[in-house]
Amino acid sequence: MKTPMPEHGAPESSEVPDGAEELPTTLHIAGLELSRTESPPSLACWTGYLPRPAGTDPAGLSVVTEPPAPPQEPVLRLAHDVVDHFDAYVDQALEYCRTRLREPRFGLAAEELTWLDLPELPLAVPEATVWADRTWAIRFAESRLALADPYGLLVTFDGTRPVDVQGLDEEEDGTA
Repeated sequence: MKTPMPEHGAPESSEVPDGAEELPTTLHIAGLELSRTESPPSLACWTGYLPRPAGTDPAGLSVVTEPPAPPQEPVLRLAHDVVDHFDAYVDQALEYCRTRLREPRFGLAAEELTWLDLPELPLAVPEATVWADRTWAIRFAESRLALADPYGLLVTFDGTRPVDVQGLDEEEDGTA
């Protein structure tokens, strides 16, 4: 069941890159402020950090449009849902990793497999990204797993459920 979405708010200010549609410098989504970040000319990205209790991992959200354009209403609604249910989605992603990473194709070492039985998985600093095509994922930016070195582990969602996991190592070997 989805909760009704309050107004995400209008962008506070705008900047116009040469020849591009006017892009807001700030988005407000579910009480979270996302600021436009430096990005390649082929896309636009806004990033913000969710308020977290002291001593917990930072948590971020990015909205990406390619080609650069203000995010459309369906994308903003999805981002709002991700913010509203962020901790639940992170928990789902962690449990998905706990199950899927046991598969031989991920090549976890024996010691790494034992980490999957620990109450706290060796995955931290969750960052969600919502793309203009309304796909989205959570990347765990920090992990002790070799599969995730050095860029983390990506869990892709289809709507509200995780459907794929991928290590973001330097080889980008396409393991899924």
